[in-house]
Amino acid sequence: MIARTRARRGLRFLAMVAALLLALPGVAVATLTLQFTGTPAPWAKTTGHDALWLGHAWVDGRKTADDVRTLAARLRKTGIRDVYVHSGPFDPDGTLPAGKHPKAADFLKWWREELPKVRVSAWLGQKVDGVLDLDDAASRKRVLDGARAITALGFDGVHYNFEPIGDGDTDFLDLLTQTRAIVGDGLLSTSTPQIEPFPLVRPAARAVTGRDKYWSPGYFGQVAKLTDQVAIMTYDSYLPFPSVYGGYVVRQSSLALELVPEEKTVLIGAPAYHDHGVAWADEAESVENAARGARLALTSYGRPRERFGLALYVDFAATKEDWAEYEKFWFKP
Repeated sequence: MIARTRARRGLRFLAMVAALLLALPGVAVATLTLQFTGTPAPWAKTTGHDALWLGHAWVDGRKTADDVRTLAARLRKTGIRDVYVHSGPFDPDGTLPAGKHPKAADFLKWWREELPKVRVSAWLGQKVDGVLDLDDAASRKRVLDGARAITALGFDGVHYNFEPIGDGDTDFLDLLTQTRAIVGDGLLSTSTPQIEPFPLVRPAARAVTGRDKYWSPGYFGQVAKLTDQVAIMTYDSYLPFPSVYGGYVVRQSSLALELVPEEKTVLIGAPAYHDHGVAWADEAESVENAARGARLALTSYGRPRERFGLALYVDFAATKEDWAEYEKFWFKP
């Protein structure tokens, strides 16, 4: 009798857990949709701390001084203060051969002539799930040697993009600490995964994918304290509908505003590309929705935040419509 009672209680508990797990996605969708409502405050817009990821063509010889002049003419009409030019990737052992960026010095010369107030960081990274082992001290030393060599060319800083870095990775924290000693007063920034949007989402996603899609708020905060800028890759969310994705950007931006110290820069990645691989993701994720989500988050934050901006990904994929959305919904809303 007691055994049967315990069994029934166990079954009821499992049924409640199953019902809760089934209901949670619907609650999350409803919450995100609700967050993407309302009217952004007039002051919630660019403060001139935006960024742009640039492709490899700028440092491998495919782009010329004329191309720099053309891009400069566009960027002078924006709030972009930083660009990250792809200058790697690191080799699997962590080395960064100079042949990966043979025309970097020319590019920097042209850039300084056209846009001396826009900082240029070397965008460096590699896949770390079976390619580059950042847990290996010798590999990290070679990464640091590469960062030291490329900053000596005249870059204003280093922008890391290692994927996927797991939540709580102390070796990555060590790499950031040692890179700070190399760049000194220069700029140290990194791309980051999305912040865990709701409790228990991170372990659930990890159980499905086998890796961390999200960072916990605590680890994200640790990384932010070791850098000058964090650029959250708020794209490839695979969320349907513009309202859900927009609410997701509100959520990510709101979390970041609370976690990142005011003297650091928070950048919200805006998807200026159109090859997500699924039609509904291309429809949902846009510069417009990212910009509006960021503005709503700022409005909810309640006051201006100078070091807060959009980071457009990526120059070679951005269309006229993407740039128009940036201007209309973020630069001059």
